[in-house]
Amino acid sequence: MRIDIITVLPELLKSPFEASILKRAIEANLVEVYFHNLRDYTSDNYKSIDDTQFGGGAGMVMMIEPIDKCISALKKQRHYDEVIYMTPDGETLKQGIANHLSLKENIIILCGHYKGVDQRVRDQFITKEISIGDYVLSGGELGAAVLCDAIIRLIPGVLGNETSALTDSFQDGLLAPPIYTKPREYKGWKVPELLFGGNFPKIEKWREEQAYLRTKERRPDLLDD
Repeated sequence: MRIDIITVLPELLKSPFEASILKRAIEANLVEVYFHNLRDYTSDNYKSIDDTQFGGGAGMVMMIEPIDKCISALKKQRHYDEVIYMTPDGETLKQGIANHLSLKENIIILCGHYKGVDQRVRDQFITKEISIGDYVLSGGELGAAVLCDAIIRLIPGVLGNETSALTDSFQDGLLAPPIYTKPREYKGWKVPELLFGGNFPKIEKWREEQAYLRTKERRPDLLDD
């Protein structure tokens, strides 16, 4: 998989990809991630990427020309399955979206800033709009990093245990059940005895029941879905 991220702050984005699972995935050639500074595609001496709104109003708007130049340059080199715009009014990121995108070959992610991008960018170039929650950040970079992490960890070979991602919260529409590790008892707090019996069908049934109960308590809206 190849992910091209268009941003005005590439330095803000790079650190998450220089550590942990994302770094290992890149070093193992399981994914390629490239950052493209939008100011490199401007046509004036000031490297302007934004201007005031037509019709008046507070806040600056990202202009269409540098975005068009950047996306067009990338598309001349390869086909892209999705061109994603990170925006607060996009579709809320859920596990199903991450699952779907992890199967793609080439993706462009555009990070918004200021009041957003000229609507013509959204009309002409964007194939999917994604939000990481009902709040506004100063830019789309952090949202892009979250999206990339959610996608990349699903690529075969990235996680040490291939089945690990399949048991995450939300994969089956439920939250994950309680999990335990050593020591068996700590300060009088004990691990459920059921987990030591070796009866794996019974343990799996218990986990399914606990996942349902935890979802009902914490996220009943998921059960409605």
